[in-house]
Amino acid sequence: MREQVQARLELLRREHDSAEVRLRDLERQRAQVGETMLRLNGAIAVLEELLIQAPSSNGQQIDAALEEQAIGALRTSETKTATTATA
Repeated sequence: MREQVQARLELLRREHDSAEVRLRDLERQRAQVGETMLRLNGAIAVLEELLIQAPSSNGQQIDAALEEQAIGALRTSETKTATTATA
């Protein structure tokens, strides 16, 4: 009986350790998603402000600014993804 209890105790300890590791990974991922959301909110605010301030006859400048913002957002996202993959 004692051996069975000891074996079960060891199994539960291993499962607990595994769950702690998984929880830390999930917390790290949550923080990264939060950072991504903040960057996206900032980019959205900048683009909305750009659309409000830009005269409607100035479409080419708006298109160029939007393209520049999109490229910058993609580069930031790719950098974060590459950093996360190596972590």
